[in-house]
Order: sequence, then C-alpha cells, then structure tokens
Amino acid sequence: MNMSRDRKERPAVLVDQAPFHVGEAYNSLRTNIQFLSADKKVKKLVITSSNPMEGKTTVTVNLAISMARAGQKVLALDADLRKPRLAKLFKVPMAPGLTNILIEDMDPSKVIIKSKTYGVDIIPAGPIPPNPSELLGSAKMKALLERLDNQYDYILMDTPPAILMTDAAVLGQNADGVILVVAYKKSTYEMVDDTVSNLRNAGANLVGTVLTDVDMSKMGKGYSYKYRYREYYEKES
Repeated sequence: MNMSRDRKERPAVLVDQAPFHVGEAYNSLRTNIQFLSADKKVKKLVITSSNPMEGKTTVTVNLAISMARAGQKVLALDADLRKPRLAKLFKVPMAPGLTNILIEDMDPSKVIIKSKTYGVDIIPAGPIPPNPSELLGSAKMKALLERLDNQYDYILMDTPPAILMTDAAVLGQNADGVILVVAYKKSTYEMVDDTVSNLRNAGANLVGTVLTDVDMSKMGKGYSYKYRYREYYEKES
C-alpha cells in the first residue's frame, strides 16, 4: 500500500482535508487487513519498521481512525516504550499508560482514553521504563492482550524499529500479525530482508508491508489518473 512521499504534506492524522489518495490508501489497507484470513480474524497487530522515521506511528494512527470510521471498535496501543509518539499525535497525555498497567497493576479501564474526535480508544505508553523488551514479553503483557482481545475488533500496537530493538519481535509472538512499514528509498533491501528474518525467526507472523514516502507524481500517468478518477467519482456521487 503506497503513501505519499513528502512528510510535510502527509497528515499526521486522517482528516477531511487530507489529499484523496491518502485517505484512499488507508481505507484500502483497512480492507486488506479485514480479508487477511478466512479462518481466524487477524485483530491484534504489531506495526513496526526497520529504521526510525519511516512512518510507522503515522500509519498506526491513521489506520486506527480509518477502522473506527468504518464502524470497528479499535484500540491504539503505544508499545514503543523507548520513544513513544502515539499520545502526541492523538493529542492526549502520555501517562498513565501501558507501563502503569504492567508495573503497578493499574486497571486498564482507568488508563484507556476514549477519543470522541476520532472514535478510537488509546492506551499511551506511560512512563518510560528501563526494561521495555522484558515488559513487552512478560506474562502480564500476554494476559493484558488476551483481556483486551475480547473488548475490541482490532488492537493496533506501535513498536520501536525492529532492526534496532527486539521489542517488535517479542510482542509479535503474542499478536496475530505484524505489519512492516517501509519508507521508499530509506531502507535498503538488506535492511528489510534482515528485519523480516528477525521477525520470522522470533515466531512473529508477518502479514504484509506498507510502503510510505512514495512520490505519486513519478508513478506514471495511468497511476495518477486512477486516483483522479476515483476523486472525481466520489465528488460526483
């Protein structure tokens, strides 16, 4: 799934004023996820990247909003316990959050923030701990996901870059799938290949990739026409 190349033009949050192809891309991504499995619903998803600044948190936020707008009950969980950004994009407090639940046994219902603006429930990261990987791989984290699994249609978990930290691979063992965000011309083939190998070796189920930072103007006339046609059709409808 392709996202636009210019970070200044890519909205942090999916809004009505966003370029048509941006909203369309997230809606298509949402639809693809819904049809990932015919036997078992893929609902607990880890979203990661090979390197920093590839757009994983932006994808997490916008995908959550797209799902919520389609009538799904969605939880966005900030599992990046090193450099959390989910709370900033949603404009909510960072604490209390996930670490408070795992370390202090705080009731999740007292931590979850219900965004009336976007229709998404949010669990921020909370105070940054000294042992993120251990917390994410703990029995408490597994129990928390099992508990939340009964309350939501989808749980989207933002994690640190997988080539630098083991957090995504560790958390991926307790998720239904992992989505790898790859920025165009930022990650090399070798980096992506190493990331995929690390995730699979850890037992994580890699279900797909999202390509970001694509320059739509260089994708060819046919590609641009397809999106312009859809935009025209929706306006006329």
